[in-house]
Amino acid sequence: MATLARDVMTTGPSCCTATATLDQVAKLMVQNDCGEIPVVDRAERLVGVITDRDIVCRVVADGKNPMAHTAEQYMSQPVLSVTADTPIPDIMHMMESHQIRRVPVVDAQGCCVGIIAQADLAWTGRERDVAELVREVSRENGRPSR
Repeated sequence: MATLARDVMTTGPSCCTATATLDQVAKLMVQNDCGEIPVVDRAERLVGVITDRDIVCRVVADGKNPMAHTAEQYMSQPVLSVTADTPIPDIMHMMESHQIRRVPVVDAQGCCVGIIAQADLAWTGRERDVAELVREVSRENGRPSR
């Protein structure tokens, strides 16, 4: 029997709304020891994601005040997601081809029910597959990053 997203995902991830300020998002990341927060609408449907890297590289490093900017302004969208029934090899392939380190898991209504990070796959995947995932996600402009 194939391993599915539901077998490895972190359930019930902390989410924020598009109007959350980036300092609030950063506090959620610290409280939950994570590097990505799913952004949801009023119906709790996934509309984007915001990462620690988004906040640091696109806001702080640019001299902007995180308290003056919202998740909506800097979230990645459209967001790639999977369902709880998605097989792990398919998830790994998607993460590799799109060079993403985390992927939200949604239900039939598009509501965020979980999240899968590279680390989650490292505990369950074959060593060779995990190494390939890390290598491909870390590529920069078609060549390995250093």
